[in-house]
Amino acid sequence: MTAPSGICLLGFGEVGTILADELDERGFALSAWDLEFSDARSRPTQAAAGRPLRLGRDARDAAKDADVVISAVTAAQTTAAARVVAPGLGSGTWYVDLNSASPASKLEAAKLVADQGGRYVEVSVMGAFPPSRMAVPMLMGGPHATAFLPVAEQLGFSAATCFSQEYGPAAAVKMCRSVIVKGLEALLAEALVAARGHGVDQAVLRSLDNVIPGVDWPALAHYMISRSLEHGARRAEELREVAQAVAEAGLTPVVSAACAERQDWAARFGDLRTSPDLDHMLDAIRARMRAHEETKAGR
Repeated sequence: MTAPSGICLLGFGEVGTILADELDERGFALSAWDLEFSDARSRPTQAAAGRPLRLGRDARDAAKDADVVISAVTAAQTTAAARVVAPGLGSGTWYVDLNSASPASKLEAAKLVADQGGRYVEVSVMGAFPPSRMAVPMLMGGPHATAFLPVAEQLGFSAATCFSQEYGPAAAVKMCRSVIVKGLEALLAEALVAARGHGVDQAVLRSLDNVIPGVDWPALAHYMISRSLEHGARRAEELREVAQAVAEAGLTPVVSAACAERQDWAARFGDLRTSPDLDHMLDAIRARMRAHEETKAGR
């Protein structure tokens, strides 16, 4: 099988930059587009600077002539990205959708791509890109998933597997898993920031050993809350897609909707994500909260 000669990356956040570095090491020609490339000071623009890739004038320009288009945009932009790019795809171009979106959103994106002659592959990323990078487990779905698997292996997606020949089931796995994973981030943040305020956070952490023994709860909480602080806005978007998926199954998404609000809240403290340990992080969040309340009271 001939290896892809050109790969387009849609979205140049954390996942996009990891993909760019990994694919460049494997010798692939790369192009990229991100909505924030229009801002010279944005993190995606700064991340793209100095990397060996062509920046498109827009998303469609970035994707032209690519054999493989990898969409790693935010959850809310899943269908919008497909709608913009699809008309410029060459016949048979692989469109690999890594976004954390609901089954309905994936189905809509798949139709947009298929209507223009592209081959849409639904992908659910079943772990964090860092530290696994391209070895992160992935579930692929849709009628083109089996044919794409050898291409995925050439690209370096070594833990990709075909989950379904239909669109939707792989996304449903990801969405339902995210109720737990992204929800746990929100639960730990809410529980431990409140516990720190009452002076009982250490007791709460010790008590969790009775729930799930063998877990280093302070380390896990520090990691998960820091991820929430850094990616809270994106997590909130994903959880709103999760809520849609839950509703599609006939269940009112009470927990998912609430966790989306907590992730949005966490994003306000993004600069505190590098706090050296859990105690410092919780104290810094609470200090920021107090300062905010004092400012409001002084108005």
